[in-house]
Amino acid sequence: MYKNYIFDLYGTLVDIHTDESSTLLWEKLSLFYSFKGAIYSAEELKTSYLQNVKLKQTSITNTKYPDFPIEEIFNSLFEDKHIKVSKDTVNDAAQLFRILSIEYIKLYDGVIELLELLKKNSKKIYLLSNAQRIFTLYEMRLLDIEKYFDGICFSSDYYVCKPDMKFYNTIIGKFNLKKEESIMIGNDFIADIQGAAAIGLDSLYIDSNLSPEITTPLQSNFSIMSGNVREVAPLIVNS
Repeated sequence: MYKNYIFDLYGTLVDIHTDESSTLLWEKLSLFYSFKGAIYSAEELKTSYLQNVKLKQTSITNTKYPDFPIEEIFNSLFEDKHIKVSKDTVNDAAQLFRILSIEYIKLYDGVIELLELLKKNSKKIYLLSNAQRIFTLYEMRLLDIEKYFDGICFSSDYYVCKPDMKFYNTIIGKFNLKKEESIMIGNDFIADIQGAAAIGLDSLYIDSNLSPEITTPLQSNFSIMSGNVREVAPLIVNS
């Protein structure tokens, strides 16, 4: 019987759509930087942001799936203009970027009921997400779901993403989870399902509106091809 339920977030529990190419986003963000003394046009800021991200990604060589705190990029954008700002200002820039990029964010139907049911049955709930803490923790609070989790691991904190085994081993080790008592639940057949299989974790695949197309045999122990979160509990709560 499973005691530990490790969830992916976006595409599994949270439905989100963002547009980081939005002209309005870069126009408003360039105004924010310019107000702080770092004068950018919208196009210059976008170009500099993308270049800094690429450079940072290529500097991380110990994994094929790198990540890092995105605040480092927003700070670099100030430094590139020789402007020194506080950590709070850097965080504000990062969060403004995220807010301007979001077209919608919401929970999938049935998520709260599922999390409540797991808690009622004395299960432990964890999050293993390829995500930025500076964005995602606040979005979880907005959606009022942070309180359900017994442990959270964001890829930005560990400089590595799923499906890298190092990230999976991080959550297993940090919370002393027994693999035979744990299951990974996610919507990505590579990051969530192949990644879990590689370290010997059972998994449940949810084919949601944000799932990438499956191009190899699905390795999950369970699957919900309808994308309906309400079908999760009957499959695994008493397994």
